[in-house]
Amino acid sequence: MTPETAWAEAMKFENRPNPYRFFDELRKTPVARVADGLYVVTGYRELMALAHDPRISSDTRRLKAQAAVKAGGEADPSLAAYGEHGSMINSDPPEHDRNRRQSMRHFGPPHTTDLIPSTEKDIKQLCNQLLDKASGKTRMDIVDDYAYPVPVMVICKILGVPLKDEPQFHEWIHDFMAGIADLGPDAATKEGKARAEKGRVSSAAFMQYLTDLVSGFVKKPSDSMLSKMVNDKGPDGPMTPREVVSNAALLLIAGHDSTVNTISHCVLTALRNPGTLELLRKRPGLIPYAVEEVLRVESAVQFFPSRSATADIEIAGTVIPKGSQVHLLYGAANRDPKRFPNPNKFDLERKDNEHFGWGSGIHTCFGGPLARLEVNVAFETFIRRVQNPRLVEDPPEYRRSNVFRGPRHLMIDYTRIIE
Repeated sequence: MTPETAWAEAMKFENRPNPYRFFDELRKTPVARVADGLYVVTGYRELMALAHDPRISSDTRRLKAQAAVKAGGEADPSLAAYGEHGSMINSDPPEHDRNRRQSMRHFGPPHTTDLIPSTEKDIKQLCNQLLDKASGKTRMDIVDDYAYPVPVMVICKILGVPLKDEPQFHEWIHDFMAGIADLGPDAATKEGKARAEKGRVSSAAFMQYLTDLVSGFVKKPSDSMLSKMVNDKGPDGPMTPREVVSNAALLLIAGHDSTVNTISHCVLTALRNPGTLELLRKRPGLIPYAVEEVLRVESAVQFFPSRSATADIEIAGTVIPKGSQVHLLYGAANRDPKRFPNPNKFDLERKDNEHFGWGSGIHTCFGGPLARLEVNVAFETFIRRVQNPRLVEDPPEYRRSNVFRGPRHLMIDYTRIIE
């Protein structure tokens, strides 16, 4: 199988439940050209090197300009998913570093040390409330009924986004992910183009919603993170309202979407591996190891379509020409047999597990510590309270996005919810 064929197959929606056999094919050439101007990186060592290489840019303005030239003035619509509104995930130093410092001041150490730990009580309470609602029933959707509400509640509270608006922005984000964030060959079909157009409309509505929200904080400051970002008096000063809106979109989407996928995959992976739940009940100290192993074998973020080479880069026998788009495939590198023995095995006691589940380099997931807390609490509560859970369908229905990969629904049957 050629790299071009393996890449196209991996990106097809029908292969979303299991792209890994195609990643194995791609990894035979750990840095491979898969299309005109597009290179994918699947080897662990190669990905680690490029994730820390300053010649790899995350500034999507470069890609948009190149795409516009190639298309005779029209940029690739898929780039709108990450490049229409600049944020720290798609910018380079020094802009990236300043935005990250301005955001981190109101999110974590050293300036805001208690924010993440203070959420644990609310996370536990909500997880138990959600399972209480499922008591007396024998079937639930892990995604809608359990994994989704937890991180959404937490990130809305932190950012200052009204939870009452959740149904609307949930719909916008769903359309955005199903349309603009589908980068596979399915996007070229009539249905794919219709999804993309719907995604663009929803993305514009979502950004206008955030613009109005941030404008309100300029006029009337609050104790929320978004308000602090636009009114900050720290060393770097405040972000501009546009910068806050761009980073708010990133934080709201990434602040819940990857966590939903990871909680869902924790349940799915445990139920696929008989004896896992019984072992975790007996040895709950293994739960954090189980979560890290799920992040390795079922990467919630498979790659970001935002990186490019600012110079010719020779690596693993391949030259990536200057200006090329570069996809760092976390989902492939996390199963590299040169780095992880028996990489396709879910190993609860894997010790050396430095995976790319939260990325690497300067763009390592901003909210990783919060996401880890949410996933660990949600998974521990599920293990402790849900008796005899079974998968209704395997594989479950997956979502369209091949960037943020996770089940759209995950139906389970169970005997009962215990106290």
